[in-house]
Amino acid sequence: MHREESSGEWAGLMAAAQDGNGGAYQRLLAEVSGWLKRYFARRLPSGEVDDAVQETLLAIHRRRHTYDPRQPFGPWLAAIAKYKWIDQLRMLGRHSSDPLTDEIATGDHETAVISASVLTGLLVELRPAQARMIMLVKLQGYSIEEACRQTGQSPSAAKMNVHRGLARLTKTIEQSHDVE
Repeated sequence: MHREESSGEWAGLMAAAQDGNGGAYQRLLAEVSGWLKRYFARRLPSGEVDDAVQETLLAIHRRRHTYDPRQPFGPWLAAIAKYKWIDQLRMLGRHSSDPLTDEIATGDHETAVISASVLTGLLVELRPAQARMIMLVKLQGYSIEEACRQTGQSPSAAKMNVHRGLARLTKTIEQSHDVE
């Protein structure tokens, strides 16, 4: 698949990412992205490679909590890439050969971008443990148990961090409205 030292280094980056190291996670995704491009370039038409890479990176992000740092990273990554390759092949079979027109509707993402920016600014005001738990449980949909496995917090600490974090966010928002 790839050099053994890359797989070991990637395993270390993923373990650090699971512990909340955003820099390690960004580096991991950047390096894995290059490997995925080469992987899909050998297996898909060139116009499908970027989509397959993006879908796989999203799958890695969604399934990152399933990676066990005691296991090799390479097979875990290869399994996800293989399933996304198969999905992409299935989609190729379903694609219509009709030409695209200039009248393709696209959504306006301004509200989502502004909301994400405001939310990021609010979460920075919280303690890191509170922000992380709110991100996992309230925004990414993890159960308390799954979030506890990700963070190493006990269920009672996790619930307390969510409760206190949300209370602090509410207070911050109310105070900002009082100023206006």
